Amino acid sequence: MNTVITIGRQFGSAGKEIGEKVAANFGIKYYNKELLSRAAKESGFCQEMLENHDERPTSSFLYNLVMDTYSFGYNASHFVDMPISHKVFLAQFDTIKKIAQEGACVIVGRCADYALSEMKNCVHIFIYADEETKIKRVMKQYDLDAAKAKDMCIKKDKQRQSYYNYYSSKKWGRADSYDLCINSSVLGVDGSVKLITQYIEDFETRNNS
Repeated sequence: MNTVITIGRQFGSAGKEIGEKVAANFGIKYYNKELLSRAAKESGFCQEMLENHDERPTSSFLYNLVMDTYSFGYNASHFVDMPISHKVFLAQFDTIKKIAQEGACVIVGRCADYALSEMKNCVHIFIYADEETKIKRVMKQYDLDAAKAKDMCIKKDKQRQSYYNYYSSKKWGRADSYDLCINSSVLGVDGSVKLITQYIEDFETRNNS
C-alpha cells in the first residue's frame, strides 16, 4: 500500500469518521487535527494560532504574493510582511507534502488534494450528504436544535468553500476537482468506507501492474 488518500468533506457528512475508518482498514496513518500539531512543531507557530486560522477564509487578497513566495522559498522578503493566515497556510502546505512523502496515509481537508496535485500515487475524494442527514448528525454530535444545526452546517461549509477556492486553483465540492465523490447519505458511513476501500484497491492494482 503506497497510496495517499485526501478527503474533502461537507460539514456533517461524516467525512472525518469515514476517513478514520478507511485509515484503520488499511492500517495507515490518519491526519486531521493531527496535521496542525505537526505543522506547529515544524513551523515554529503555536498550535493555537494554526487552529484559529484552520480552514478559514482569509480577509486579505494577496493570493499571487503567497504563491510567488511559495515558489521562491521562504527567504523571499515578502514573507515577513505576509498576513498570518497566509503563513499558516504555507506551514500546512509544507507539512502536507512532507507527510505524503513519508508513505500511505489519509489526510482530511486543508486543500491537501491541491497541495499534492503533482503526486501520482494520490486519490482525491469528496464526501457530501443531503441536508437532512447532515442536520441530524450535527444535532446529535453538538447537542443543537435543528435550526442551529442547519446554521452551523451552512457557516462551516461556506468557510471551507471560501478557504479552498481562495488557496487552490479548483472549486470545492465540484466533481471535476476530485477522483471520487460520494454521497454518504445514500451509502452510510460503512458503505462509503467499503466503496473507498474497493476504489483504492483497484487504483493500487492498476498502478502497480
